Amino acid sequence: MTKEQFEREKKYQAALAVARSMLRQGVINDADLVRIEARLKEKFKPVLGGFLF
Repeated sequence: MTKEQFEREKKYQAALAVARSMLRQGVINDADLVRIEARLKEKFKPVLGGFLF
């Protein structure tokens, strides 16, 4: 994994953690999380992100 890929992965995972926290707090629902995750994958193009969860 290159440094650039690692940075993208790190940013993706951090943003996804925020979204999951919002889900637990009831700020967003499951459908919102699915949409957010799809957009984050488009934006950050994570190497591992799609496979880990």
